[in-house]
Amino acid sequence: MTTSTPFKYRSLALALLVGVLPAWGQQPPAVPPPGTPAPAAASPAAAVPQQELDQLLAPIALYPDALVAQILMASTYPLEVVEAARWSKANPSVKGKALEDAMQKQAWDPAVKALTAVPTVLAHMNENLSWTQKLGDAFLADQKPVMATIQSLRAKAQTAGNLKTTPEQTVKTETVENKTVYIIESAKPEVVYVPTYNPAVVYGTWWYPYPPYAMYPPAYVYPPGVGFATGVIVGAAIWGNCNWGGNNVNVNVNNYNNFNKTNIQNNNFQHNTASRKGVPYGNQAAASQYGKGGASAQSAQARDQYRGREQGGAATQQGAGAGARDAGAARSPSASTTGAGAGSRDAGGGAARSPSASTSSASSRSGSGGGFSGAGSGASTQAASSRGASSRGGGGGGGGRGGGGRR
Repeated sequence: MTTSTPFKYRSLALALLVGVLPAWGQQPPAVPPPGTPAPAAASPAAAVPQQELDQLLAPIALYPDALVAQILMASTYPLEVVEAARWSKANPSVKGKALEDAMQKQAWDPAVKALTAVPTVLAHMNENLSWTQKLGDAFLADQKPVMATIQSLRAKAQTAGNLKTTPEQTVKTETVENKTVYIIESAKPEVVYVPTYNPAVVYGTWWYPYPPYAMYPPAYVYPPGVGFATGVIVGAAIWGNCNWGGNNVNVNVNNYNNFNKTNIQNNNFQHNTASRKGVPYGNQAAASQYGKGGASAQSAQARDQYRGREQGGAATQQGAGAGARDAGAARSPSASTTGAGAGSRDAGGGAARSPSASTSSASSRSGSGGGFSGAGSGASTQAASSRGASSRGGGGGGGGRGGGGRR
């Protein structure tokens, strides 16, 4: 046996020395005395960057509170938004009591059914389906920054002179937890006036290099400041509520029960994954709460199920099947689509307005029911309403006015 150490043992000894001893000229780290508290963990990154929240919420931040809440809830079900928009387009004369009765026959989530009373909003959501899905995913990921962003945008609009009381809406401020809260309500409780404004202008000079999303195509001529469409009588159809004290969205129970023919008591919003119909969640925070973010083999089935083609001649895309096929496709900031087919074509994709645009795809249909107990039709509606609060839950907070409590 030689006196020299074999090479492999020398290498092992060197590796141990490198791993254990500090670098040359450095002192080993000090060991904290017993009982010293551990250092605080770094704050987790926001589920959705603030820039993207500003871009997503700019088109609706100046809508009445109840309509904002309704849009946020409905946006979590993009494929049902497509279906409802197509139904509204095919049934423009169905309103009032007839609309309530017609919605009892649909299996969409109640949040989507409610917007059939405001078909213009449904059409915008369908035509800008990538925006709709991203908005819903941001809302599901964390409601608090979404609600805080709406207030921040309203403050900017007020400073720019574009948020004020008009014959169509009432704007007032309240102090909630030492913060000024801007509240927007329709001038008539049963009528909704949908605002029209240029989101790139109404808040003052836009503060990001990427412009905000817009409801209308680039060539659209906006009114100065904020304009309003003709009022739509909605009755109890719009039952969403912004709970600014809790920074979340909940339910006006009285309106909800009247429109949906139920008898719920709990005003908490709970996302119904069945009405998501397989559409993957576009950010990790939403996916970890409600489902797996990846596409599956069922995506092909969803494409076939939702794709519509005209007979004879060039094929045209209609409905959510195209959305399932092209989910995740990026568009330029000025891109805009029209009609149910165009909206479906870009489902889940985002206008490439910020580097954070994500890819997603629609999957298969599954189940029905709603995000609230009592949602459904026929015998299922009666059975669900009897369950009351037992089948409701999720993040809520103080209720809304007219049944849901105070903000």
